[in-house]
Amino acid sequence: MAAHLEHRLGDGVAARMAHYLQVLTQAKKAGRSAITSHEIAEYTHVNATQIRRDLSGFGSFGKRGVGYNVDALIGEISAILRTAGQHSIVLVGAGRLGQAIAEADVFADHGFAIVGIVDADDAKVGATCGPLTVQPMAELGAIIREHQAIVGVVAVPAEAAQQVTDALVREGVRIVFNYTGALIDVPAHVTAHTTSPAVELLYALHFHLA
Repeated sequence: MAAHLEHRLGDGVAARMAHYLQVLTQAKKAGRSAITSHEIAEYTHVNATQIRRDLSGFGSFGKRGVGYNVDALIGEISAILRTAGQHSIVLVGAGRLGQAIAEADVFADHGFAIVGIVDADDAKVGATCGPLTVQPMAELGAIIREHQAIVGVVAVPAEAAQQVTDALVREGVRIVFNYTGALIDVPAHVTAHTTSPAVELLYALHFHLA
């Protein structure tokens, strides 16, 4: 069983745990019941010894020669990351990127539900985006309050990223996931994460060329 957490995880440990959880989730979808630290290492570029050290800091999960039970470890890491349960996301931007995000299962795999999609373009309002209907920006606050959404996903043109981020923060969002690649500023009580395909490619090239 995982040890009770009395403090926040360090950024490095939390980031690695999130990678482990992603690999485990995909392994489960592929029908795997067990996985070894060496297999996790292949997909995360984290040394197998480091993986075992990270996990052993919270309890005893694996069996020598067998590996880790996929279902059990998903539950344990979800508890460690405090992500167990359902969490609501509001998505801003119903263009091609927003549609791809809405239709993907990456969030649902980890207990996140996109509860609302808004766009400033009147031509997109009323259209279907994934399982939802696009709402006008004026509905952003109402959606956040109704569903108690703490996560906002920004999938708009880069030049609009800061304006959208400011609107999300004003309405109470505490985590902003920025898909635009643009630099955004948030107050100290808000966490912002910017993802970029170029950054991921540079990361991959580092390991390929090393």
